[in-house]
Amino acid sequence: MALKHEPTAPYHSAQDALRVLETVARHTTGITDAELARHTTLSPERLTSLLRMLRREGYVEQVTDGAYVTGEALTRLGSAQDREEALREKLQRTLDRLRDSVGAAVYISRYVDGEVKVTQYADSPDTPAVHEWVDFRVSAHATAVGKSLLTQLDHNGRRDHLSRHKMARLTSRTITSDKLLLSRLEAQPATVPVLDLQEYAVGTVCAAVPITAGSSVGCLALSLPVEHAHRLRQAADALNRNAAPVLLSLAI
Repeated sequence: MALKHEPTAPYHSAQDALRVLETVARHTTGITDAELARHTTLSPERLTSLLRMLRREGYVEQVTDGAYVTGEALTRLGSAQDREEALREKLQRTLDRLRDSVGAAVYISRYVDGEVKVTQYADSPDTPAVHEWVDFRVSAHATAVGKSLLTQLDHNGRRDHLSRHKMARLTSRTITSDKLLLSRLEAQPATVPVLDLQEYAVGTVCAAVPITAGSSVGCLALSLPVEHAHRLRQAADALNRNAAPVLLSLAI
């Protein structure tokens, strides 16, 4: 399976954040923001924004003299016997915070062995998760999650997926023409959230943005009850702006 990679803003933010983290880790006694700017060649504004995010996520800490050192979250991930479980817990905390900031249920999904898989999500009584009334693995054509993952495959990869999963009509808005769906996927800009406007389930709208690095295809998504559809674009933009911490956690 070939991938159609178009690096997005979260990808670039995560890459820059990794540069900062690597620099901090090399300076075990601490490093100032001025020294970080010199070592990473990032602008002061960019560096300030990244350090704010890294502190919030617990990856770096600022000590009394103002220097930055490795944070508890990074130390815990590096020393955990069960690194996978430690990462899952870290991602869950990040998702919970993201859920509260965008005011919607949020999801991480991956494309694994040719199938759509929702690996983690965060919901609450005020931000309910979408009811999976049709298995997400067979409804990629109708969901924001599925369409976002499919946009990251090449044309043959998309055709292969659709050949294995019949495009059933789930609502009156579901696209059931593979030709129409493929043309829309081809035209979808990588930097623009993919939307599902009651295509999967009546009463629910969704948006998804790619969080892909290396050979792994993934996306971050949100869902809202249709009565909050007027917030979808704003929430999707916020999701995109705040996707970097999730991508960073997956990259560390």
